[in-house]
Amino acid sequence: MAVVADKSGEAVAAAANNNNLVVETAKSESKEFNVQKLVDMFTKLNPLAKEFFPSSYHHNQTKGSNDFNQVPFNKQSVGNENYSNRRRRNNYNQGRRRLNGRSFRAQREDSIRRTVYVSDIDQTITEERLAGLFSNCGQVVDCRVCGDPHSVLRFAFVEFADEEGARAALNLGGTMLGFYPVRVLPSKTAILPVNPTFLPRSEDEREMCTRTVYCTNIDKKVSQAEVKNFFESACGEVTRLRLLGDHVHSTRIAFVEFAMAESAIVALNCSGMVLGTQPIRVSPSKTPVRPRVTRPALH
Repeated sequence: MAVVADKSGEAVAAAANNNNLVVETAKSESKEFNVQKLVDMFTKLNPLAKEFFPSSYHHNQTKGSNDFNQVPFNKQSVGNENYSNRRRRNNYNQGRRRLNGRSFRAQREDSIRRTVYVSDIDQTITEERLAGLFSNCGQVVDCRVCGDPHSVLRFAFVEFADEEGARAALNLGGTMLGFYPVRVLPSKTAILPVNPTFLPRSEDEREMCTRTVYCTNIDKKVSQAEVKNFFESACGEVTRLRLLGDHVHSTRIAFVEFAMAESAIVALNCSGMVLGTQPIRVSPSKTPVRPRVTRPALH
């Protein structure tokens, strides 16, 4: 059987003999394709090889199976479906992150509306006594007294369970507490929550908190022994001290526990004093200084 085609003055003849196909041109160029070898080559291909399947396709065949029926008919549709699924998941995650961000801001704004800022607090006034003053306005959920390095007085944030309590607390401005009248204003910030695992777990740990102060803005060059000597010389005997720091912050913090609660009250007057090269800030501690748990040595 022969097929002859004439194109641009060139003749092309094709002849098939013994399953061999020969193509000849006027330039005497020839290429030979063995059809049987081509068929043999295709039959040796593994239809379950990974390049035959989209990334989402999962088959239950045993390794080495050559069942062509397991190959998806429309790879493009499967790929598009896979892309749609990934896109839906990504949109869901982004939406959830946006929702979490909005939820966090809403909770923070609600906390600010329920919080008042109290200033001109006598150094002898404890958080318990301050919370007791405002408990007549509503349920107090948190009270945080902070030292002011530029004043002999201190300031505090008092958070209520609802906004009505915060509005009622504004009427207590001018009330004598200790030796000074306190000032009460709406707060512009929320109280940063304390990790609940660090809070007192027993009556003994609550008593430890009355003897403990929280010190910040400590020069990194100051050693733990120097911090202890500073507070012992100014306030009284220190029974336990925890000095903490990392490579991110430029200063360190410390929890200082005294033998007497009176020493902790005196330590609040150390706010603004220079320790090393920087003025420190001292506040009452919400958490006790727990002894470190020593792990048994491995043999």
